[in-house]
Order: sequence, then structure tokens, then C-alpha cells
Amino acid sequence: MKSIQRKRGRSGRALLSIAALMLLAACGGGTEQIDPFSPTRIIALGDEYRLITPEGKKHTVNALNATTGALECQNNQIWVQTLASSFGLVFAECNPNKVASPQGLMYAQTGAKVADVKLRIDSLLVGGVGPKDLIAVLVGVNDVMELYAKYPAQSKDALLGQARERGKELGRQVNRLADANGRIILSTLPDMGFSPLAALDAKRDATLPQFLSDLTREFNLEMRVEIINDGRLIGLVLTDENTQVIARYPSSFGISNLTDAACLPTPAMPDCTTKTLTTAATTSDNWNSYLWATDRLYAPAGHAQIAQMAATRARNNPF
Repeated sequence: MKSIQRKRGRSGRALLSIAALMLLAACGGGTEQIDPFSPTRIIALGDEYRLITPEGKKHTVNALNATTGALECQNNQIWVQTLASSFGLVFAECNPNKVASPQGLMYAQTGAKVADVKLRIDSLLVGGVGPKDLIAVLVGVNDVMELYAKYPAQSKDALLGQARERGKELGRQVNRLADANGRIILSTLPDMGFSPLAALDAKRDATLPQFLSDLTREFNLEMRVEIINDGRLIGLVLTDENTQVIARYPSSFGISNLTDAACLPTPAMPDCTTKTLTTAATTSDNWNSYLWATDRLYAPAGHAQIAQMAATRARNNPF
């Protein structure tokens, strides 16, 4: 079993226990709904973490039929697919049962950053959103990676400041959806200090994983401070804290590999399949227990973690 063990975050901040994490206390989530929330539409908003292409491909390990080799988009689901299916909804981009009128809208984009999501929200609000719209949002990994790539040309302090501003801007954009009376499931970013990229970069500079964690943390903190925090409109999913707990107790989550990517570097995403995995992922290690598909994108096991938290939050928040 491989893992990264190092001091995390600010002094005095204890790692959440598994039990506490499963409660997912955030944004007023302790209040149970009197009338169960039953959305009639789901909208995926953000980057590769919730994108399904028109061909049904995803930026993770895509499933293939064992006999024909055909793509099976309904398997190895990304988290927003699982969230949708928990409410009986489906996206047109992956509709193998030929549901007549799919009620899932795919507004996610490859490479999207916070600035791109603003434009997507502009477009979405033209048609309007309402209290039966479940809007799943996760964006910012590409922002963090963009800032990370600017070091050391720019100082850590300057880049952390930019991460804070981008997180704050995402909070403002999510509030626009809430003000329009939508219902939002908002995920914090995974802690990128535990990514395969961080593990690789640590070999040349041992401080870089912590810097990636710091960029992630500052983005997430400012986003959380900015959002409307009454629990009725926005349900928060703490994916960053989930990453940290998995790193501490991987076997409790069925994870055996925290530091390697399951997919080969080529073909590039979204063309990774169960036939294009590393030798280790297909032999000594089971790819189903890998947390990461690439150096920065989750494998299906990681998506399953977000999906479970998101479905719990959607049902427990007083939407």
C-alpha cells in the first residue's frame, strides 16, 4: 500500500475522523427535510470532474464491454452520473436505456476554470433555474494547476492570494444560482497535495506537495466564506477533507493506491479505458482501488466517494 504521510495545513487543525466526515456537517446540513427533495432536472457545471462527452466518454477510466470492446458509459460512473441516477435522472450523453426526455444538462467543459463557469452561468440563467433544479458544481482544479505552474516565477504568497480570489469568485458565481432559486450541490476541490503530480514533484522539491495543498486549501476556504450559508440553497460536499481522511485511512475506503495514476499517459483523456492502464494497475494492484486515474483526475473509486457524499447532502439539506 502506498500513501503520502506528512504534516497538513495550519498548526492546530486536526484531521477529521472518519465518523465525523460521514456526517458531512456543512451549510446547515444537520436539518432533515420534511418533504424529501425530488429534483426534476440536474445540471452539471464545471470542469472534467463532471464532464461526459457527446460520445459518452469521461475523464476517468472508461468501461468497455468484455466481449465486444464497446464503450459502456453507464459503468465506471463519474460522480454527477451517480447523483443523477439516485434521483432517477439521466444525461443525454449517456442514455443507454433510451430514456425519451433526459433531464440532465451537461454544462461542464474540458479545461474549465472559474472564469469559464461564469460564462456558463450567464447562459444558464437566460433560460432560468428553479427550486426543482439540482445544479452540481465542481470547478477550480484547473485554476489551482495554472497557479501552481507559475511557481517559482511568482512567489508562493502571490499565488496563494490569487487562489483566494478565484475561490471567492466561484462563491460569488454559485450565489448567483442560489439567488435565482436553484438548488446547488457544491464540492470543494480534492486536496491536490495528495495527487500523483504532487508525489512526482516531491522528488525534486519536498515542499511542493504542501504548496499544492495550500493552494487548494486557500481556494476552498474563500469559496466557503463567500457562499450563502443557510443550507436551503447550497449543499456543501467536503471533498478536500475526504481526500485527507482517505490518505490517513485508505483501507477503510477500499483504496490501495494513493500516489499513482491508473491510466497510461497515452492515449490522453478522455480516451483512457480499462484496456489502457498501467501494468501495475492491471497486475499487482487492482485499478478499482486506485484513487487517481491521471496525475490530477480521480479514478472511479474517487468519483464514488464524491457521489456518496453528494447524494447524502442533496437528501439531508433542507432544499
